[in-house]
Amino acid sequence: MTIRLDRIVTRGGDRGETALGNGARVPKDCARIEALGALDEANATMGLLRGSLPAGRNATFIAWVQGLLFDIGGAVCMPAHPPRALPHGMDAVRAMEGEVERLRADIPPLRSFVLPGGTPAGAHAHLARTVVRRAERRLATLARTEEIGTDIPACMNRLSDYLFVLGRHLNNNGADDLTWTPATPPPAD
Repeated sequence: MTIRLDRIVTRGGDRGETALGNGARVPKDCARIEALGALDEANATMGLLRGSLPAGRNATFIAWVQGLLFDIGGAVCMPAHPPRALPHGMDAVRAMEGEVERLRADIPPLRSFVLPGGTPAGAHAHLARTVVRRAERRLATLARTEEIGTDIPACMNRLSDYLFVLGRHLNNNGADDLTWTPATPPPAD
């Protein structure tokens, strides 16, 4: 598929509306646009994660995930009844489940909650997970009023699972995880 964008500045959104993929004009703060924006943020954060990965580690799968997020955005920007199925949606869910199990095989079981952080790449994976969760919530809001199908929520849920396990994997298989302990009085400076 060839994409050609000749104009970036269109002035079409200057009055608080934007166009969906089918040409319909909607307010920029409607649930569908909020979901699309959250998906865009998730994809941008995945790019940040991808750029922080140690050479040769997981970059191919992350690149695939970025394409998947773009496909999800494409499906969401084209309202349809019944909703347009995500190409290979359940295959994507199974692929992420497989990656979760592959990475998890070398990580010891959790003995505490994990705090976001650790290595730079691990911290980026945790950040991506939180942004994906926000996109998942925005999609859930949209799904209360409009059909989006079942494969998109499943993909987003599995993606956040994958990013959690990837964060632990990138934290030297959990050795560099930051673990939660109940708060005590703050230390004195």
